[in-house]
Amino acid sequence: MLKELKIFNTIIEPGKSYKLNFNMAKLYTSTSIEVPVIINRSKKAGPIVLVTGGIHGDEINGIEVVRQLISKKINRPVSGTIIAIPVLNVFGFLSGKREFPDGRDLNRVFPGTKSGALASRFAYQVSSEILPHVDIILDFHTGGAQRFNVPHIRVSQLEVNSWNLAKVFNAPFLMHGNNIKKTFRATCSDLGKTYLLFEGGMSNRNDKEVVDTAVNGAIRVLDHLKMLRSDVYVERRNEESIIVTDSMWIRAKYSGLLHPKVKTGKRVERDEIIAIITDPYGELKYKVKSPHMGYVINVNQSPLVYQGDGIFHISKHGE
Repeated sequence: MLKELKIFNTIIEPGKSYKLNFNMAKLYTSTSIEVPVIINRSKKAGPIVLVTGGIHGDEINGIEVVRQLISKKINRPVSGTIIAIPVLNVFGFLSGKREFPDGRDLNRVFPGTKSGALASRFAYQVSSEILPHVDIILDFHTGGAQRFNVPHIRVSQLEVNSWNLAKVFNAPFLMHGNNIKKTFRATCSDLGKTYLLFEGGMSNRNDKEVVDTAVNGAIRVLDHLKMLRSDVYVERRNEESIIVTDSMWIRAKYSGLLHPKVKTGKRVERDEIIAIITDPYGELKYKVKSPHMGYVINVNQSPLVYQGDGIFHISKHGE
């Protein structure tokens, strides 16, 4: 017999679909802001998977990934339950910004508080009303500002279930990374949940290749969990994820105009020229060289940089 599942005071019955409106705040105009929570439950027992995007309002790729999973009806499982929240931070999405209206980063206030600032209250509702029910979380992000991330899964090797599931997702890169306090990821970890954080692309941009990579990875995970319908095509990758256990940021030595010479995902050699920094007057022409062999995980695509700005994130591998 299936156990009772109750979310936002609604009993989620087996074999049914729901669209719940998580409504907890209003705009200055008294207009209600609703966060749709789309739930599909099978009649057959199985895992409860939470799929989320848009924890930062400007991360369009993540929102598009969840939208496609819904549009293609991949979120209708043959066993278990899939909870999809395409836009966690609707406030930021409306304004095209990462933050909540109170200026706080939603992904730095988890698990939140019942009577704190707006972002903290929202995080508290997610942590108390949804997370206790779920077994697995697939959370889709992009690079911040004008930094472009290579498609990768970020997870700690110490979390064995999450690490193994990340291999099933099979993104081009699999990065070890420790949890950061007060993030959604850390809260899920503290609750003992299996959690995958996907990163790919950059903010305020919809990148088809990145989105396809994420959607196909999610499909592989759901297929592995035996939740996928038989008519859904599962695309397999011929290569295993490139594992990254150590990496470093390359920072601009000078302020000026940045001219990257390599793209994300490329393997670079020690002393290879990866960018040029110039000034507007034709006097400065500084060659940025890779300090070691590795793969380019992130490229700053801003045309202008200040001294000390992170311009490349490069993995470290034995030479």
